[in-house]
Amino acid sequence: MVSTPNPARQFLRHTVATVAYRGGKALRGSPDHFASFHIGDKTRTPSQILAHICDLFDWALSIAKGQQTWHDSTPLTWNAEIERFFASIKKFDDFLASGEPLDGSVEGIFQGPVADALNHVGQIAMLRRLAGSPILGENYFRAEITAGRVGPEQSAPRREFE
Repeated sequence: MVSTPNPARQFLRHTVATVAYRGGKALRGSPDHFASFHIGDKTRTPSQILAHICDLFDWALSIAKGQQTWHDSTPLTWNAEIERFFASIKKFDDFLASGEPLDGSVEGIFQGPVADALNHVGQIAMLRRLAGSPILGENYFRAEITAGRVGPEQSAPRREFE
């Protein structure tokens, strides 16, 4: 018997690929000083935000496996944290692609860790602008985002604007 893919799970995989695409764009070409850029006493640096995003995907995987755990990681070096970003997303996406049963609901995983990660990617993009190294805007509707493409090698933007 051939099982048909769960549409909600497939949509979650597409959402995870969207985080990888947008996150990759926000991280690529960031200046050396960006990791520690700080705008106020009560705000996180980009490095702290990125470590938190990685923790969110580790948490998502733990929920999916039925062993919910949370860790507050100390940020690694900027480049190591970028590698961790793509690695944590890939581990989660690999689990979603595996067909292993999800312990948590797709909706709960989306509304918790995945939606939070999207929010924080937006913060990193905003901080790039404030740090004097803005990324170009883009028509994301036209972006070539594919479930399973969650590594640093993303498709080129189809329509960017300033």
